[in-house]
Amino acid sequence: MPDDLYDLDDDPTRIQRDAVWAWLSTEAYWGGWRTREQVETQLDNAWRVVAAYHRPTGELVGFARAVSDGVGFAYLADVFVVDAHRGHGLGKRLIRLMIDDGPGADMRWTLFTGDAHGLYRQFGFAEPDATAMVRPALYRHGERA
Repeated sequence: MPDDLYDLDDDPTRIQRDAVWAWLSTEAYWGGWRTREQVETQLDNAWRVVAAYHRPTGELVGFARAVSDGVGFAYLADVFVVDAHRGHGLGKRLIRLMIDDGPGADMRWTLFTGDAHGLYRQFGFAEPDATAMVRPALYRHGERA
């Protein structure tokens, strides 16, 4: 599939919530504990969402969400590309649209990932330095983590 078969944009009204929920609830190792209601709340409260759509079918095949104060800090979350559409640079294009080509290009960005360090390093992400601290979640699935 050539790359010109994909449209990317940041229109929150275009997000296909069922597709986002379907992927996050079955494929995301990082957040499968969330309920549909919680994912809906995250979408409603997102500072920015970007998505990739397969032009011939119109289906959402890639997604990224950000939370931000709108001035100096942003958190990148829930980045995914559907398996059948990987290998076409969509992950890079999603991140570029979200960060470099968006209103947060000059902000300090953070994210958590267990498997895509190489991708994110291409956009300036690095392991935390002595100025960063993280408080782990206290609860997951209604139980103490």
